[in-house]
Amino acid sequence: MKISIINQSKHALPAYATALSAGMDLRANLTESITLSPLGRALIPTGLFIALPVGFEAQVRPRSGLALKKGITVLNSPGTIDADYRGELCVILVNLSSEAFVVEDGERIAQLVIARHEQAEWEVVEMLDATERGAGGFGHTGR
Repeated sequence: MKISIINQSKHALPAYATALSAGMDLRANLTESITLSPLGRALIPTGLFIALPVGFEAQVRPRSGLALKKGITVLNSPGTIDADYRGELCVILVNLSSEAFVVEDGERIAQLVIARHEQAEWEVVEMLDATERGAGGFGHTGR
């Protein structure tokens, strides 16, 4: 699939790290570093602009290494980039650790996954079909 992209950053385009990778790393595009205090959050620019085909979205997801090692994650995970959005891709990072974290220019801050999606059309009914689970809620299957 080809996706139109404008790269106004100082960095290479996002790329798949391996042949079977689902996501591409997004890099911070900063003129100066940003310090995230504990529980602090910031909107981090990437310098990238994309035009997705109809029926696709781009999902912004946390990087597992940053989450595990530093407590840094994407606040609205997964963030959704719609096919009609033409602004700069930015990432809302949050620091869930007890120590300050400095985001540097060029740092890999999130992953971008391109995914197909459908739009639903509601059909109002009086009753839903029965299933084995029924109305069983959170944790209903036990441990």
